[in-house]
Amino acid sequence: MPPAPRITPEQTEQIDAAIAELIALYDQQTALMQARFAAYSAGEIDSLDDVHAVYPELKVHIPAEEAVMTSNLALGRVARSHEFSTTITRPRLFEGYFRSQLHQIMEKFTATLEVTLSDSPIPVNFAVESATARMDLAARQALPTYFYTPNLVATNDRIVDGKQILDRDRAMPLSLFTAERTDYSLYRIKHYTATEPSDFQRYILFTNYQRYVDEFVEHACAEVKAGRADRLVEPGGRVTLCDGKPSQKPIKKLPQMPAYHMVRKDGTGVTLVNIGVGPSNAKTITDHLAVLRPDVWLMIGHCGALRRTQRLGDYVLAHAYLRLDNVLDHVLPPHIPLPTLAEIQLSLTEAVRQVTGVKEDKLKALLRTGTVVTTDDRNWELNFENYALDLNASRAIAIDMESATISANGYRYRVPYGTLLCASDRPLHGEIKLPGMADAFYQERVGQHLEIGLKAIELLSDAAEAGSLHSRKLRSFDEPLFR
Repeated sequence: MPPAPRITPEQTEQIDAAIAELIALYDQQTALMQARFAAYSAGEIDSLDDVHAVYPELKVHIPAEEAVMTSNLALGRVARSHEFSTTITRPRLFEGYFRSQLHQIMEKFTATLEVTLSDSPIPVNFAVESATARMDLAARQALPTYFYTPNLVATNDRIVDGKQILDRDRAMPLSLFTAERTDYSLYRIKHYTATEPSDFQRYILFTNYQRYVDEFVEHACAEVKAGRADRLVEPGGRVTLCDGKPSQKPIKKLPQMPAYHMVRKDGTGVTLVNIGVGPSNAKTITDHLAVLRPDVWLMIGHCGALRRTQRLGDYVLAHAYLRLDNVLDHVLPPHIPLPTLAEIQLSLTEAVRQVTGVKEDKLKALLRTGTVVTTDDRNWELNFENYALDLNASRAIAIDMESATISANGYRYRVPYGTLLCASDRPLHGEIKLPGMADAFYQERVGQHLEIGLKAIELLSDAAEAGSLHSRKLRSFDEPLFR
């Protein structure tokens, strides 16, 4: 099944013109797909031709003498220019991101942009909402005969995980994610969070307890009412504006990882995702949210304090991680270190100081820094003899089930990351979670902890505006131009 005919590409130095062409081509191709699917659904199979919708492609051409990691002689070949390319989906959703990335490229290099059609077909599932919902069994089974469906062999993280590092026989990747990989995640985001990808803000908080959600919703409603945020969006599309009246009742059944969005213009608000308990959820949601290219994601949740000097309600700022969660070992082995990001650590520390009002010389009594252990075993205490030596050797100060996973995927996907936890129990010292103790702890600390997370994001947003948030520690020596 051949794709749609390629158009004659034109090169430009105008960013707006390139983005407008991407939008026009994507709309053209998805309209072609929708018309073809409508004909198929109506049983007009004989009318279907062999022209299939394909993703637009964006290319950046840079003179060889300016190109990253190249010279006039690129691996023994004479090179007049260096080419980066990527397939594109949902250009309206990513318009701001594309514009910012292309501006950085054009400021640094003497580059030209090229927009054309790729050879990568758009899977029908990603171009037509609920493509098979109303079809009978026979029509669903015959669908791959007439349409391209998701290609899981090509939908992967090869670029992210550096598996193309020695492939110089084609254009270098312009982006970490291809169009099909991005589409795959956009639909999963909606499935897992019951909110639209367009609702997500550039700053993301992850938590593992519902009480943080309650505090966040209350805070967001107050911000919207005061005019400091545009709206609150909750699962199921429930929207609250400045009048304080939600657009609908809460959905009856929450998704696996519900998301709540305090929306501001240009995506500068905050999204809170309740990922629940466990590293599997943490990996799942960060695998998908990474395609949105957030400015930062932070974990704020509860942990078990491991040191005798720690108290319930004390904060833990992770400076390192002992990764016993195992879920990313196949793509990011545990021996690969996760660097501490100074911008994140300083902002979290300053946020604790400002929100609690603790003086500088007393801060260490409230905020402990050190190694956080992340495990995939919620009942690790029952297997303590197999943990004891690792906990001792790592000098660990806290244990949880999500933080290292979120930070490891942040490192892997080049999203700035950090962890600020709060001690809800001291399992090695006779203080385990019990209902009465938990209630007292929650009442005292949850609101303050959330406020600290929000204050840290406020500080980090200032760093992002100054262009100093995305650390070079996250970039390898052979990276796509888009970060």
